[in-house]
Amino acid sequence: MLTPEWWNGRHKGLKIPRGQPCTSSSLVSGIFRAKIKLHMKKIRKTVLPAAGLGTRFLPATKASPKEMLPLVDKPLIQYAVEESMCAGLDEFIIITGKDKRAIEDHFDSAFVLEDRLRSSGKSKMLESINRLNHLKFAYIRQRQALGLGHAIWCAEPFVGDEAFVVILSDDVIDPDYPLLKKMIALHEKTKSPVIALEEVPRDRVNRYGIVDAVSVGGVIEIRNMVEKPALDKAPSNLAIIGRYILTNDIFEHLAKVKPGAGGEIQLTDALRSLVKKRPIYGIPTKGKRFDAGEKLGYLQATVDLALRNQELGADFAEYLRKRVSQMK
Repeated sequence: MLTPEWWNGRHKGLKIPRGQPCTSSSLVSGIFRAKIKLHMKKIRKTVLPAAGLGTRFLPATKASPKEMLPLVDKPLIQYAVEESMCAGLDEFIIITGKDKRAIEDHFDSAFVLEDRLRSSGKSKMLESINRLNHLKFAYIRQRQALGLGHAIWCAEPFVGDEAFVVILSDDVIDPDYPLLKKMIALHEKTKSPVIALEEVPRDRVNRYGIVDAVSVGGVIEIRNMVEKPALDKAPSNLAIIGRYILTNDIFEHLAKVKPGAGGEIQLTDALRSLVKKRPIYGIPTKGKRFDAGEKLGYLQATVDLALRNQELGADFAEYLRKRVSQMK
């Protein structure tokens, strides 16, 4: 048996529940609880809502998930995973729906393909499909398409009492701009939710959630938010984009939100309720963002990322120059 003196001398910050002797089993339990508290200070999980129907891309998305549409040589959702990985996160909760099995297969091992690449000496291709193998994935089925708020609510049992990241994969952020790292740094400083923002033209505010915010000590503090307001009702032109850091108390607010248009539970409504209880901060992105949830934005993202590709960029740029000259 380990003595209380040993415990108190070396682990003053941990306490054994009253009435329990300081046995080795209780010590292990205490250390386990302490580790949980330690981990709560560091964000580890990213929630990726991927249960939408992708109607804007029909018929392409009739049988294939929108999240698997390729941008050059990687699907949309992989860009979101790699963005999280670069920010130090390695656990992913993907909210899926019917006919989304391709997402699970993409992040799974492909033994036959890997063996063929290995035996053919195509080590570079093999490395490209295995570079995410160290990450951890869990999948939750959203049985009904009840909106973004409901999709995030589905993750509650797996998130527990930790803060977590939410990424909407059809919002593609410049891979060279560390937006998520900046958001995590602000969360670690404030212990509060953080939302990514972007200045949008005034005539487009009715397409976004718009925040009412003030700058406090160089940090944007959000006071309220409005979903897709009319131009004359918009409190600003700072739009919410698809990057969030949420604290676990968002779930109690999601549970109280009444379904809105189409019977959907809106995340913005839950955040509007949460901001009355605690501060929520915003970070405007300085990096380029593509709305790849729309056809034009998707094409723009494809062109931009193709031009940056080391293997394709130069040849693709030359093709574009020739093509543009033919249009004049």
